[in-house]
Amino acid sequence: MEYIDIEKDLIPYRFDITLADELFTFEVNYNADYDFFTVDLEKDGEVLAVGEKLVYGVPLFTDVWDNRFPGVPIMPYDESEISTAVTWDTLSVSVFLFIVEDDSNAE
Repeated sequence: MEYIDIEKDLIPYRFDITLADELFTFEVNYNADYDFFTVDLEKDGEVLAVGEKLVYGVPLFTDVWDNRFPGVPIMPYDESEISTAVTWDTLSVSVFLFIVEDDSNAE
């Protein structure tokens, strides 16, 4: 599976990424007091989500998703299934933001 690489040493930082043939801007932030990450999402300069918390095993943006959002689910997951939380110690070590490709939507 493909994943979005998060460079923790650059946080807070912004980057552009193409998902399902559309360009998005992600901004990654970290809350050191409570050891969690959030992402903001923009498309064409429009803010779509702010402060979306990375929760292990839960696809991003599911509570606010509409047709402006990426057409593929993005989910924090550990393929080895050793880690079960998204923390400073696990993100980009064992837990990655996987892009869940689904070919069943092809027409």
